Amino acid sequence: MSRAKKTCERKVFKCRLEPTDKQEALLHRMAGARRWVYNWALARRTGTYKATGKSVSWSDLSKELTALKQQPETAWLKEVDSQLLQQSLADVQRAFCNFFEGRAKFPRFKSKKQAIQSFRIPQRVGLRDGKVSIPKVGAVKVRQSQAVDLPLKSATFKLNARGQWFVTLVAEFALPAVLPLVATADTAVGVDVGLSSFLTTSDGQKIVAPRLFRSAERKLRRAQRMLSRRQKGSRNRAKAQVAVARVHGKIADRRADFCHKISLGLVQRYAAVCCEDLNVKGLARTKLAKSVLDAAHGELFRQIEYKARWNSHHAVFVGRWFPSSQLCSVCGYQYKGLSLSERSWTCPQCGTFHDRDLNAAVNIKHEGLRLLLAAGHAESQNACGADVSHALHAVGVEARIPAL
Repeated sequence: MSRAKKTCERKVFKCRLEPTDKQEALLHRMAGARRWVYNWALARRTGTYKATGKSVSWSDLSKELTALKQQPETAWLKEVDSQLLQQSLADVQRAFCNFFEGRAKFPRFKSKKQAIQSFRIPQRVGLRDGKVSIPKVGAVKVRQSQAVDLPLKSATFKLNARGQWFVTLVAEFALPAVLPLVATADTAVGVDVGLSSFLTTSDGQKIVAPRLFRSAERKLRRAQRMLSRRQKGSRNRAKAQVAVARVHGKIADRRADFCHKISLGLVQRYAAVCCEDLNVKGLARTKLAKSVLDAAHGELFRQIEYKARWNSHHAVFVGRWFPSSQLCSVCGYQYKGLSLSERSWTCPQCGTFHDRDLNAAVNIKHEGLRLLLAAGHAESQNACGADVSHALHAVGVEARIPAL
């Protein structure tokens, strides 16, 4: 029997800040300093390369940045946390690495007029008694929804388009050395996602798609109309931009809350959640792009994956070319002539009537259990009909699965 190994995971806590007017001014100053150093480092690297054909190393830029603090015109950099400025140089280095490795475009200068501003401090940020301590700023009140009892590794402060400051605290923790649960036919579930029905489980549960963006389109259209009528550069236009951002923000918050509740319920109830590996990016380039992005199935799958890992459960993703809708879940017959408009069909071989989504969910569950069985994490039956575990024993599995 293989032993379970401890793995290091990251947990992110996002809290909204409630700074005073003085603290908010300091936060804006730190975000501006980060932007200025980023643009300065980018200009130094691009300018040096054009002049000499060589780039400037990170260490050389760090030395030049230290020298800038001694000059009268840039002495204001002393008022900003030094780690924040060094992290800005690291961001430039990472941007060039992403460009050379083909993951991003060439780095661009950051605009002062950009609504979203941010900065990162890798150390010396603490959270206690509902306040986060920020170097050079002090203790700022936060809206804390859950306790943070893990050592913090870094903190990112961000001003969103709605004019709200948030802090994202990153902590690392070691998962306990617990062997993953053994999945059985009773403790596994198949999930088929769609646009009319957000998801359908193999147990017959259907959740209707909330269509959060489409339900808020009228309000968004009204806010965008008011924005288009405002004069550019005016204060009224800035207020209208915030109003549009608020509508988008409420949609995003409701969508995230909806996905968290669905994913947590599935992981807590079942030992194995089997899903289909959809090409969400490809579907987002079709005529159904608005509905696909509004459903946010990719975010749902991401949450199911890490929540299952944290709870020692299984998250199985079946290949996207698996014909889950065409296969009869009773006899295995494949109906290749099934069109997208047919929401139900009758198997010509065994005569079973199938709901398209429910049948696909059952087939995804069977395929997911087959993949787990091949990896040694599922149970099958021997010649006498008894359950046989290929890796671990399923003692106490049912007791650990709460009801929704």
